[in-house]
Amino acid sequence: MRNEHDHLGTLKLDDECRYGLQSARAKENFALDYRKTNRHLIHAIVKVKKAVALTYRQLDIRPDIYDAIVVACDQVLEGGYDDDFVVDALQGGAGTSTNMNVNEVLANRALVNLGHNPGDYHLIHPLEDVNRGQSTNDVYPTALRIAAIEQLRELSAACEKLQSALQAKEMEFDQVAKLGRTKLMDAIEITLGQEFGAYAQAITRDRWRLYKVEERLRQINLGGTAVGVGSNATRKYRFGVIEQLRSLTGIGLASSEYPLDITQNNDVFVEVSGLLKALAVNLMKIANDLRLMNSGPHGGLGEITLPPMQMGSTIMPGKVNPVIPEMVVQVAMKVMANDSAIAMAAAHGEFELNAFLPLIADSLLENLGILIKAVGLFQTKCIEGIKPDTKRCQELLEQSYAFVHDHVAQLGYRAIATLIDKAAGDPQKVKEYLEQMAKEPAGQK
Repeated sequence: MRNEHDHLGTLKLDDECRYGLQSARAKENFALDYRKTNRHLIHAIVKVKKAVALTYRQLDIRPDIYDAIVVACDQVLEGGYDDDFVVDALQGGAGTSTNMNVNEVLANRALVNLGHNPGDYHLIHPLEDVNRGQSTNDVYPTALRIAAIEQLRELSAACEKLQSALQAKEMEFDQVAKLGRTKLMDAIEITLGQEFGAYAQAITRDRWRLYKVEERLRQINLGGTAVGVGSNATRKYRFGVIEQLRSLTGIGLASSEYPLDITQNNDVFVEVSGLLKALAVNLMKIANDLRLMNSGPHGGLGEITLPPMQMGSTIMPGKVNPVIPEMVVQVAMKVMANDSAIAMAAAHGEFELNAFLPLIADSLLENLGILIKAVGLFQTKCIEGIKPDTKRCQELLEQSYAFVHDHVAQLGYRAIATLIDKAAGDPQKVKEYLEQMAKEPAGQK
């Protein structure tokens, strides 16, 4: 066992433990058994640390030490040490514990790379070396922006595939006439293809919104340190680290013109969350429409058939449920709930720092992660396999008053309404009346 000390006391850790005292304290203090800090965020923080190390190596500050830290960063980014990041996602301190967890793991990993023991901090220190020129307050929000951009790009790609799948169905169902509905009531004739074309348009708008919001996320406050004014960070470091991070991530990151703003305010994450909510709204609307059109198969609308994915009941043999749309609806509900949490947390950013950024990060990255998966599954396990029941679509269309719309302009709204009343709800009789009127001389109509 090894002893690690701080001004609060001493703690014993296993000799091989790659995290340190601060991580151990946080692991105990925030033992919610909720979930650990999102791995996308952890890896984004490690990319920040690597950019820092490369910058200091370039500035010829302890090059051997920072070479080892760079190697440690690469080892973590390969995914082999994810178990070393032990801090719960929901934590006090605005993310300080997560930042320290990364600092300690990288310091100890670098020590081992140089042939030393974990905890030999007189050689490589988590704060003095790994965290040199930084604060949690510029590292954590910068990393969150990077993680969000990376996930947004993946989600945008998933939406593109979903859009294409919907457009393929638009073409495939172009000749399938069906009953359009408003307020769940019979309206006028449309095609099934038009319905899917409208869905595709909605997803297209979502793709565009997600693409555009990346511009705001590219503004970062790295180099601003504690409150955005650059305390304890040299000018050469501040300019160099942004260049390194831009190169490492492939993202067009730029130093904010007003880092104090980025440190204080988290409205950009509220904006991103709102756009994710808009996507969730569209997904829920489409999923619910599909559930209704698929309903039955004999006691419902039965206009389409969704791909049968699994047994639907433990008591009713042969029942198959629309499980993929049901999953999508639940994902949408979760995204909306997280959006509310993000808004509340962002609103509580008192003065120069938001203490509740961990909740924003966890909720935002969860939304991105589940939407990426849900959109992909919706496309491959539902949309692509939908089949129309052309006969049923025609049957429901013929049983409705959809056809009277074509006569309103000629005969007038009130005349058509009178015919419907006269027919006592029988569409066939209305058709007969209209045919009779068409045969009558113009003056008798």
